[in-house]
Amino acid sequence: MLDHIILTVSDVERSLAFYEAALEPLGIRCVMPYKGKNGHPDLWGFGDGQSACFWLKQGAPNPAATHWGFMAPDQQTVDAFYNAAITAGATNNISPRFRLEYYPGYYAADVFDPDGYSFEVVHKS
Repeated sequence: MLDHIILTVSDVERSLAFYEAALEPLGIRCVMPYKGKNGHPDLWGFGDGQSACFWLKQGAPNPAATHWGFMAPDQQTVDAFYNAAITAGATNNISPRFRLEYYPGYYAADVFDPDGYSFEVVHKS
């Protein structure tokens, strides 16, 4: 189980707007801005309102180094995520479909965010 990930982005404001829109179908939103102290960077935490598991920080992105996936409760949510992400400015990597190369119940979509990071939303049945 994933506890947290910190993603370095080139433009925090652009990425905040993108992830707010793209993750809305999953019920994930920016819930925890953290003002850094003593050398710790400012962070913006996304989660369900109770806790944050996905964080953004300003810096130099490294898209080749990271890939992650969010869970979706059903295929319709995967589709809604994909449409929201594309509308928010994502670039298609893999449109929503069954990924039989993993196993028969793996339904996912994968997009590139504004910095070129590849991430997916998956429903596993």
